Amino acid sequence: MPAKQYAQQSSAAVRSEGAGRPTTPSRYYGEPHKFDPFFRGPVRKRSCTDVLCCLIFMVVILAYGALGIVAWLHGDPRKVLHATDSYGHFCGQNGTPNAKKPILFFFNILKCANPAVLINLQCPTTQMCVSKCPDRFATYRDMQLQNTLSRSYWDYYRQFCKHGFNNPNKPVSQVLRDEDCPSMIVPSRPFLQRCLPDFIPLNGTLTVANHTRFKDAMDAPRSVTELRQAANGITGLVDAKELGMKIMEDYAKSWPWILIGLLIAAVVSLTFILLLRFTAGLLLWVTIITVMLLLAYGMWYCSRELSGLGERLGSDVAIVEVGLHTDLQVYLQLRQTWIVFLVILGATEASILLMLIFLRGRVQVAITLLREASKATGYIISSLFYPLITFLLLALFISYWAVTAVLLASSGEAVYKVMSPDVTCPYANSTCSPETFNKTSNSSTAAAALASCEGSRCTFAFYGGETPYHRYLFLLQLFNLLACLWLVNFSLALEQCTLAGAFASYYWARRRPRDIPPCPLFSSFSRAVRYHTGSLAFGSLILSVIQLARILLEYLDEKLRGANNVIARFILCCLKCCFWCLERFIRYMNRNAYIMVAIYGTNFCTSAREAFFLLMRNVVRVAVLDRVTDFLLFLGRLLIAGGVGVLAFFVFDRKLTMFVEVPDLNFYWVPIVTVFLGSYLIAHGFFSVYAMCVDTLFLCFCEDLERNDGSTERPFLMSPGLHQLLGKSSPSR
Repeated sequence: MPAKQYAQQSSAAVRSEGAGRPTTPSRYYGEPHKFDPFFRGPVRKRSCTDVLCCLIFMVVILAYGALGIVAWLHGDPRKVLHATDSYGHFCGQNGTPNAKKPILFFFNILKCANPAVLINLQCPTTQMCVSKCPDRFATYRDMQLQNTLSRSYWDYYRQFCKHGFNNPNKPVSQVLRDEDCPSMIVPSRPFLQRCLPDFIPLNGTLTVANHTRFKDAMDAPRSVTELRQAANGITGLVDAKELGMKIMEDYAKSWPWILIGLLIAAVVSLTFILLLRFTAGLLLWVTIITVMLLLAYGMWYCSRELSGLGERLGSDVAIVEVGLHTDLQVYLQLRQTWIVFLVILGATEASILLMLIFLRGRVQVAITLLREASKATGYIISSLFYPLITFLLLALFISYWAVTAVLLASSGEAVYKVMSPDVTCPYANSTCSPETFNKTSNSSTAAAALASCEGSRCTFAFYGGETPYHRYLFLLQLFNLLACLWLVNFSLALEQCTLAGAFASYYWARRRPRDIPPCPLFSSFSRAVRYHTGSLAFGSLILSVIQLARILLEYLDEKLRGANNVIARFILCCLKCCFWCLERFIRYMNRNAYIMVAIYGTNFCTSAREAFFLLMRNVVRVAVLDRVTDFLLFLGRLLIAGGVGVLAFFVFDRKLTMFVEVPDLNFYWVPIVTVFLGSYLIAHGFFSVYAMCVDTLFLCFCEDLERNDGSTERPFLMSPGLHQLLGKSSPSR
């Protein structure tokens, strides 16, 4: 039914019922409401909504705080941050024999290349705390031969043996059997509190102390490649050490320039929003044309680089074959890289062009709505800085979650398990006691493990326990994650509801700015916290549960990544896709439900229902007008981030040396990427307020069309700019 025709019928019905007396709104699914004709803005007389969910939310917050206290009492962050030897003792812990031994040493590091490392998350060899890493090649057999000449050889070698062992004449076979001492030592250096071989490239060849081959205690030939595989089996971060150090060095040198780039992004974003109030149409068309020109320039540049490579040797190599490199110039020498860039830019350019061709009429309507939003933000300028409060809340909740997760992970006593080089050993991962493991008469499991699995030993595995607290640590971690997601989503919901209430008070004001409340943002925040905490918590809980399900699905997918069960992987992929779509839908509906909560003060379910049917009755506007405004705002964010990113590229690539002088960097892309991402986040923070204003005004606009008919008794409350577009946007046309 057309809006005007319905409004006239509704107005006549109201007059016949009681000469204009306010009537109770009747609820009809899919049909416009018989609204109160005297409605003039957000409801001021409110009552608390979703009280039960509010109480549950408060209980969860108290329980979350109690969990943090319990985790603090039981946890010990040193168990996660510090290395632990085979007996569960911290390396470098004061008051212990390891007080002056902060580094972890592996008796036989070659065993760390065994697949058991990935399965058991432990290297199947004895691990001891040492004061320094070895700086020479040596074997236990060589030490015994040289010890007859000088005691100094044994004095050096014994610091890598078990504490208290002092028998250099013990046979090699027995020493290796009891693992009193390592069979050999190699030149190493500490990395992440662990002794790893000191790899040094020499003329393109990987060496350790200028050696590429050596012999172990049994005179078996070994190579540096085996040591490299073993080192990768321990941490997988040997190559990342140098990269991490260089990146941190680049940040230390370039942080003032990065800060300047982020400040420029903040100023440009704020200026962009303020200019929208006066030149919305011109500025948005300039933004669209500029983005299209930049994309066209990018396509031309990619084509030029692609033709420049021509048939250059090595340019036809696939990106997958090249692998991961820190030097981006390696990828820029490949034809496939520029082809990918060209396809992406071309697809984006074509999408924007097609949208402008088919939706050119709606773009003007969207521009008018954006101009109205710029006026609202101009009257409520404090709304632009509200995301800072949300940022502080998010930082607080995420930090609390991280600390609690570390404390929970470090709770409990040391647990020891049987570790074996044989992956098929049936006794692997069985609990054991290091004091009695070698005394087979005291443990049937130990006796069986030593008899059937050669090289088995009792090694520290993790921290745990047998109390109910330790048995349910996994569930406590899930609760920690769910509570964090709930608080994070609640903070975002509070921001959306607060902004919606403030901007709705602007729309429904008959005389602007006189009828706008003195402090609309603070008033809306007070209403949201006082009356609608339960509704915001309800919507946040639904979204948090879906996000937790997605995280668990990602965890299962990671576990099944190496499995060959194609059916299970397919089902998991379908579930991930469904939950992703569900999360997007719930996030969108929650956003509109919070707007209805802010305006009418109804509970979450009622607000979500009314928002859904209001959007369905205006589905054409939602699908076209609302989405077009989101697209224009996205182009604005992209233009600001891209512009600041290009400026950073010219600065750090030394193309503007006549204006600025930047320090020498290892990777110039580090500050460029940081500035680009940081600029996009800053622009997103400002534009998120703008997007919320647009969504609120859009829903109020739809409500205004259904409530009023433009007559003297029921005039439209929309601004003159929106009123001029009523003929174009009205369902009757």
